[in-house]
Order: sequence, then structure tokens, then C-alpha cells
Amino acid sequence: MAGRAQPSGPAGSGGARGLLPLLLLLLSAAAIIPRGDGQNLVTEDVTVVEGDVATISCRVKNSDDSVIQLLNPNRQTIYFRDFRPLKDSRFQLVNFSNSELRVSLTNVSISDEGRYFCQLYTDPPQEIYTTITVLVPPRNLVIDIQKEIAVEGEEIELNCTAMASRPATTIRWFKGNKELTGKSEVEQWSDMYTVTSQLVLKVGREDDGVPVICLVDHPAVKDLQTQRYLEVMYKPQVRVSQNYPVQGLTREGEPLELTCAAFGKPQPTDMRWLRVDDEMPQHVVVSGSNLLISNLNKTDNGTYRCEASNAVGKSHADYMLFVYDTTATTEPAVHDSRAGEEGAIRSVDHAVVGGVVAVVVFAMLCLLIILGRYFARHKGTYFTHEAKGADDAADADTAIINAEGGQNNSEEKKEYFI
Repeated sequence: MAGRAQPSGPAGSGGARGLLPLLLLLLSAAAIIPRGDGQNLVTEDVTVVEGDVATISCRVKNSDDSVIQLLNPNRQTIYFRDFRPLKDSRFQLVNFSNSELRVSLTNVSISDEGRYFCQLYTDPPQEIYTTITVLVPPRNLVIDIQKEIAVEGEEIELNCTAMASRPATTIRWFKGNKELTGKSEVEQWSDMYTVTSQLVLKVGREDDGVPVICLVDHPAVKDLQTQRYLEVMYKPQVRVSQNYPVQGLTREGEPLELTCAAFGKPQPTDMRWLRVDDEMPQHVVVSGSNLLISNLNKTDNGTYRCEASNAVGKSHADYMLFVYDTTATTEPAVHDSRAGEEGAIRSVDHAVVGGVVAVVVFAMLCLLIILGRYFARHKGTYFTHEAKGADDAADADTAIINAEGGQNNSEEKKEYFI
């Protein structure tokens, strides 16, 4: 045994040197040619949010009790079987057996990202790697608004910024429940991304108090959003209502009471009544938003306007008054008072409409009569004078003879068209 283990002489040394290249060639061939026993390693890539726990699993199929070990991206051994040479206590053994080595990594950071290697000491050795990808949610989500208070009809600019995320975030805009389209820009700092989205919005009075929402789509976080409530100023909305009579006609000698309501932002501070294109009757009483005429007469007919103003502008609503006779029983006039800008939107009087319809119907009847007389006058009349001789006869016998004679004489038969 000793002689075999320690050959001496030149021949023994030369034989060992000759076998070494052959041994290396055989090992290389064994590494290239796969083993036929079906033994192999299985693992999966891991995606984890920064600060969470990543679990790496090295599994063996058809295990033959070969040693399994796990290495970090720097090729340092994390676990050799169930022993941890690496001093990083964040790595903890979850499970060890002949067919699996499972290790957890707590409080994952971006520096932990990379390839981790599972090795199996077989003949030849096997190796497979798994990739840890670390996601970083946005650090802050902030909406900046160009104007805290906007005026109806203005365009305002809003910017939403999602800082320091990985990968870059997608920003979506909503006004209430309606999705809007913004314009995004992405800036990269090292391995982190900052996204800013700009939204230009034209606001109206209906937008006052409506939330504008900036929502983030990112694989590391769900339902991350922030919002700002719009504050929109607008000029007054004015409406005139008839308190008395409630639904009846505005008859001569009876009272009329109107109320003006105005809403705006800011709330209207100035409200007044006036009569369009005429002076206000002296017997009209105006008290704040109310207008009272205690005794209506025909001279009160006209359009009465309520104007209201605030810091944004001025608006008005009109009421068209028509005073009926005391005996009038016609369907009540409809006084539809609405807010106006430059011209009043006046109410429709059913009596006036009825009069217009009557005039149109009368005009159509007259036209039909004229057309009938015209066609009657120009219609052709057809006469025959076959028995003309009978008209001048003295008696009946003579008339028959004259008529027969007229019929026998073909030259006497003439037709006239008058």
C-alpha cells in the first residue's frame, strides 16, 4: 500500500504526470455530458417590496443526499446545508432537507437585489440562479395647484409628483368619478424615478367643491392617492318666483307679490329691483328681495327685473307682468323667470299665443275663400244648342217640331265652349 501510494523513481513520476491531463479531460467531459439519473435543481425568481421579506427556495428532484448550498451575488456562501457561514443575521433558515434548502431574507433593501445561486454537489456539480427584484413605492405623493381659488371659466394647472419609486409610477387623474388625461414627465436619479404629471383644467361653477384626485399605479402599492378640492368663484344665479297669486291670473285690482332669490360665490351682497324700459310705478313696494304691488292696474304691465351682483359679476332674472280684466277667466299666464346676462329670457303668455294662432287660422280661411273664387271663375262651361229652336216656340207642339227639325239638320248642331 505504501509503495503504491508513494511511487519512486523517474518512471513513477512520469506516469503520474501523464495521467493528470487525461484525468482533467475526463472531468471536463463529465461536466459537459448530463447525468442520466434525472437529478436537477429548481428555483423561482423573487419580486419583493422594499422592507418586506424575500424567500429563496433551492429544490432538488430525485435527491441522492447531495449537499445543497446557497450563495449571494458576490458568490459568498449564505448557507451550506443548514449552516450559515455568512454573518448577516437577516438570512434565516426556513427549511432544510435532502430535497430543499429554503432561506428567508428580512428587511430587504435595494442593495440586496441581484442573482442568488443554488448549488448541488453532485458529479458533475449543478448550479442554478434566482433573481431578486426589489420594488420601491413612491416616497411622497403631492398635488400642487396653480391657484387656490379660481374664477368660473378660468384654466388652472395642477401638478402631481410621485417621488423616488422603482420602477417609475403611472399617474392617473380623476375629477370626481370622471377620469382625465394629464401629461407626465419622468426623471431618473441613480436607480430611482420621480414622475410629475400635469393637468390643465377649465373650471365652472359646477366644479366648486369637487375633488381632483391623483392616483398612482405601481406594483409595490395599491390605492395610493391624494386629492385637492376645487374652490371656484362664480357670479350669482338669479330666479324670480311669484308668491301671490299662487297659480291664478294677475287681475286688475288684485295684489301681486314677487320674491327674488340669488345664489353665488361669494354670496351676492347687492340686490335690486327695476322696471325694464320704464320707471318703477310709485305704488310698488320693494322690501329687500320682495316686490309688492297691492292694487294692480293696466299701467303696471311690463317687465320687472331683479339684479344681483358679487365680486365676480352681475346677473339678473326678468318677470313679465300682464294685468287682466277683473272678469278674465283665460288660462293663467306662465311667468317663467330665469337668470339672464345681457338680455332677459322672458316668459310666454298663453293668451298672446292664442291670439297669434287665431290670426293665423283666420288668414288661412281667407286664403282658401279667395282661391275657391278664383278657380270657380276660371272653370270652363260646356253647352250644346241642339234644341235652341224650342226656346222660341209659341207652344209645346211647335217646340217639339222645332226641336226635331233641329235634330234632323246636322248642320244646325253646333257646340260652344264658353
